[in-house]
Parts: sequence; structure tokens; C-alpha cells
Amino acid sequence: MIDLEPLWLTAKLALITTIILLTVSIPLCYWLAYSKFKFKAAVEAIVSLPLVLPPSVLGFYLLLAFSPKNTFGKFLDQYFDAHLVFTFEGLIIASVLYSLPFMVHPIQSGLKNLPISLKEAAFTLGKSKFTTLTKILLPNIKSSILTGIVLTFAHTVGEFGVVLMIGGSIPGETKVMSIAIYDEVQSMNYYTANVYAAILFSFTFLILLGVYLLNNSFSKTNPLND
Repeated sequence: MIDLEPLWLTAKLALITTIILLTVSIPLCYWLAYSKFKFKAAVEAIVSLPLVLPPSVLGFYLLLAFSPKNTFGKFLDQYFDAHLVFTFEGLIIASVLYSLPFMVHPIQSGLKNLPISLKEAAFTLGKSKFTTLTKILLPNIKSSILTGIVLTFAHTVGEFGVVLMIGGSIPGETKVMSIAIYDEVQSMNYYTANVYAAILFSFTFLILLGVYLLNNSFSKTNPLND
């Protein structure tokens, strides 16, 4: 009998992570695309760090930071009664940090590739930065936003190292699909591991196929691509 709870936990984690990152990344990407801050390159490097940093390294340092034996973890425990090690909440924070560049890079690239005249014309007409972003810039980078959403969701679904370090393998709490596959292989239950792996493979393929089809549709209807 296949336990579908890891699938539910994986979808829940990926959805929450994607919503948080979409909310955070849009203003961050606007700032990265148009700011002339002297040390912006350092911020971009920090954002991109999870792309090259081994997941186990990030997971290890998050594990140390969240531990009640260390300053930050002790602060969370004493003042907020928050315990992030081996909890679903800890997985969310770790996933947000680890998947950040997968949301930021497509949206930032989309904004930077827009004609600067769009933003300047909006300012000339007296539009605020918020109105310019939400009513003019974002509607013209729908494909970039969709790409960021799908890549973030798919990347979170496939996370392993960070999830294992922070969450372990607690059924119903932190045992997501990638961990379930690992546990089944460790127990030599290859049939169940294969079922889990096939579900993840099929799911990620379908969502990637969907984003490519939608992006092609957007590119045909967007006048800026003519």
C-alpha cells in the first residue's frame, strides 16, 4: 500500500514556498533591476548562492542557526516559542532560502529586458512606482513570472539535502517525497521507491511542459516581442 501523505506534504511545502517567494521576489526584483546601489552585486551574489552552494552546507548552517543551543534558536524559543528544527515550519524557511534564485532570476531578467521607455513614460504621466510595477511592468512579463513560479514549485518538490538536514524524516510532519524515496531505498523497498520516483518524474515533466506551452502562447500575443 502506497502512503500518499508524503505527496501531500510535498505539494503543501512547494505551494507555500512558492506563494511566499512570489510575494517577496517581485519588490526585490524591481529593486535589483533598476537600483543603482553601489553594492547591488553583493546582494545578487547572496541571492544566487543556493545555485552553487551544496544543499547540505546550507542545511547544516540552518540547522546550527535554528538549534535552541545557539543564540538565534534560543531567541526564537524564548520569545516566540518557535521550534524550527525537525518541523514543517523549519522546512518552509529552508525551502524559501534555497529556492529564492529560482523565483528571482526569471522575474529580474524579465524586468531588465523591458524597454526602459515603459517605465519612463509611466513616470512622465504621474504614475507611482507601485502603479507602474503592477499595472504596466508586471503584465508585460507574464511569461517570466510564470517561469519563476513553476521553477520554484518544481525545485521545492525535488529538494533533498536541505530538507533532510532541517526536517529529517518524521511521518506526517517532514517526510516529503524526496525523503520517502530515500527511506524506501534504504529499506530496499525498490517497488515503492520506484512508484514515488515515477510520480515525481511525471509531475515535474508535466508542469515544465505546461510552462513551455504557456510561454510560447504569451510570446505570440505579447506585442513587445514583435
